[in-house]
Amino acid sequence: MRIPYTGPLPPPVIVPKHANTPTGAVAALIRFLSAPTTRQLSKPSGGVKTQTVLLTGAGVSVASGLADYRGTAGTYTLNKTYRPIYYNEFITNHEARKRYWARSFMGWTSLHRARPNAAHWAIRDIGGMGLISHVITQNVDSFHTSAHPALSTVELHGYLRSLVCIQCKNHLLRDRFQKHLRDLNPEWAEFLDEMLDAGALDTENPEERRKRGLRTNPDGDVDLPSAPYTTFRYPACPTCLADPPLLPNGSRARVEVDSDGAWSPRSGAGVLKPAVIMFGESIAADVRTAAEDAVDSADRMLVVGSSLATYSAWRLVKKAKERNMPIGVINLGGIRGEEDLFTEDVVNGDGSLGVRCSESADKILPLLTLGLAAHKVSNQ
Repeated sequence: MRIPYTGPLPPPVIVPKHANTPTGAVAALIRFLSAPTTRQLSKPSGGVKTQTVLLTGAGVSVASGLADYRGTAGTYTLNKTYRPIYYNEFITNHEARKRYWARSFMGWTSLHRARPNAAHWAIRDIGGMGLISHVITQNVDSFHTSAHPALSTVELHGYLRSLVCIQCKNHLLRDRFQKHLRDLNPEWAEFLDEMLDAGALDTENPEERRKRGLRTNPDGDVDLPSAPYTTFRYPACPTCLADPPLLPNGSRARVEVDSDGAWSPRSGAGVLKPAVIMFGESIAADVRTAAEDAVDSADRMLVVGSSLATYSAWRLVKKAKERNMPIGVINLGGIRGEEDLFTEDVVNGDGSLGVRCSESADKILPLLTLGLAAHKVSNQ
């Protein structure tokens, strides 16, 4: 995954013009989702019913208590010094892993307690109407797969619910790993319990969390300024520890732990990482292909809660545009490449060829669900 686009985002251009209110936005979105395809697609999907592929971002999960990146209370907006960890840094630097896992240990409880919100349930209901073919999500919170398991979902950037070993590729559930972290770091566990007892991790207001010395980021970690990260310990991959993997030269890798079971820097394998795509890490070929196939099999694309700052998402929108697919966007604030997405015929249209509204996903999608149900009844 490439470093995210950091240039200034243009203000949203509402398309069509009457989509500047919730009522107008719902009317335009109903038209967008239900109108027959009128543009000649470069590669027709072949479907009988109009099918929409959804591309979702962090804005969808804000109402679940998770931060986004570029919203008014987003990580990049309020924390100008925020820097995500990079893949090469994680796999090569023991101290960087300590820092990552300490922050993740503190943040996991909030993410684990969080649940899908009204936006996710609305997507389930719209999918049940046969209007959504696939969901492609940049989010790693697993809310989509939880809320609508019957609706095909591509987790473009992976997921936090499990870990994967860098060497043997086996997976480990995050809940189990969290218990190991707690056992290896009793002082950190005590601090976490104090934060929980004080309610510091209960509030969804990032300002309140900062007052209590915490900064929460969209990937489920908590920034603790001046924390002694170097004291943190993490376990080795249990599979590699039991059966060290073979090295390219045919010898066995060394996997060592201390007396408590913490990974030792003398080891040459057994390093676990979250099953997410870090910056600088390549998206797996099968995931990339699944996302591209989801775009190719649809007649139109609807972006929800994403500024498209990461190239992995932006390239899918570019692909949709190259196929001449109608594109819709629901996002508070600007998006990358906004000025190139909507041609004059779309801007002056009724929403069937494209829609752009600056609305909150958890507010507008439930209204859209009701509107689509009423529209279906009126057309029977």
